[in-house]
Amino acid sequence: MSAVAAAAVAPVVSRDSVDAVPLADIDVSHPDLWVNDSHWPLFARLRREDPVHYCANSLFGPYWSVTKFKDIMNVETHPEIYSSAFSHGGITIFDTNKVASLPMFIAMDPPIHDEKRKVVQPIVAPDNLARMEALIRSRTAAALDQLPVGETFDWVERVSINLTTQMLTTLFDFPFEDRDKLPFWSDLATTIPGPGGIVETEEERMRLLGECAQYFARLWNERVNAAPGNDLLSMMAHDPRTRSMTPEEFLGNLMLLIVGGNDTTRNSMTGGVIALHEHPAEYAKLCADPSIIGTSMISEIIRWQTPLAHMRRTAVADTVLGGKQIKAGDKVIMWYVSGNRDPEAIDQPDRFLADRPRARQHLSFGFGVHRCVGNRLAELQLKILWEELLARWPRPGQIEVMGAPRRVPSPFVKGYESLPVRINR
Repeated sequence: MSAVAAAAVAPVVSRDSVDAVPLADIDVSHPDLWVNDSHWPLFARLRREDPVHYCANSLFGPYWSVTKFKDIMNVETHPEIYSSAFSHGGITIFDTNKVASLPMFIAMDPPIHDEKRKVVQPIVAPDNLARMEALIRSRTAAALDQLPVGETFDWVERVSINLTTQMLTTLFDFPFEDRDKLPFWSDLATTIPGPGGIVETEEERMRLLGECAQYFARLWNERVNAAPGNDLLSMMAHDPRTRSMTPEEFLGNLMLLIVGGNDTTRNSMTGGVIALHEHPAEYAKLCADPSIIGTSMISEIIRWQTPLAHMRRTAVADTVLGGKQIKAGDKVIMWYVSGNRDPEAIDQPDRFLADRPRARQHLSFGFGVHRCVGNRLAELQLKILWEELLARWPRPGQIEVMGAPRRVPSPFVKGYESLPVRINR
């Protein structure tokens, strides 16, 4: 049996048995750990005993795990050593995901990355965010006013997916009546193919994403022949740095912008509800002082959730990290989800503190040249959501989680497929 096949059927470590596992056998990338939310004790052990850890056998091949805040920052701030380029494998642990190896802004190194990124930055400029704020608030209010008070419903579907999908239609100036295509394409880009999944094979994924590319190509042709607009497609169509993209780069950037504008905010919208449910004293603190929404709580939600569990780099030169010899060509995984729970960098990191001091000190948006371009928009959407929620349901416990969430079986997108919630009168 091959190493990858062996990893595919390897038993998943339970919380109780983590210390009995040989250090060399720890594989924090196994999807079952993420669907069961049982990766935490493994990361805690790696931070204590082997912060830069080599896993020889996994579903995704051999890789290094970087698990402490300071070491992740070291990787982030040395792009000349640790490459994001699609030609070296891109930004995720998935070597077999053809989407991950497509050319896209984030999967490029400076200086090319920097020039391409500038094309889409105006969409999240302060003046543009100010113009979008009223629209975001009105849509949020409408979505919340339609929720069935006193009945159990799926928060992911009715709130998180609903609101982030509407935001994507604005960012792309996408036909509103076809908006349900956007979350499907987002999920399609990051899923692990297999029986019972969204797709069963990589070939099926790429065929369906080809339909996405065709749809957007029609919109692109409309925008390139019209006056420049204030949406992502128009910005790319009219900028000389992007208007001559290859079909592969076009699809790659579509997937980057769809996933970046959807999955991260969507899963933080759900994660915040779970965090407050699990920390009722913090829920009471929030209701007593809603001003902490903007000063600290939104950043704390994003840290606590860490909606993208990792980013991958590939070493392009031999180097030393945390006392370990990294060879050129090695896959290096920065586990943001672990760095955000590092007690050497963050006080009481496993606690959700709605009024946490220095709440912006987290890794969820990345750092350095690849820091998330849409971070302020994500924070704005979350801030408005919680302001509107408390305006309607201001008492602790009115938003009640009614059962366990169903989590995404992925070591990349740390998210939720569903969450049963009831709003109490």
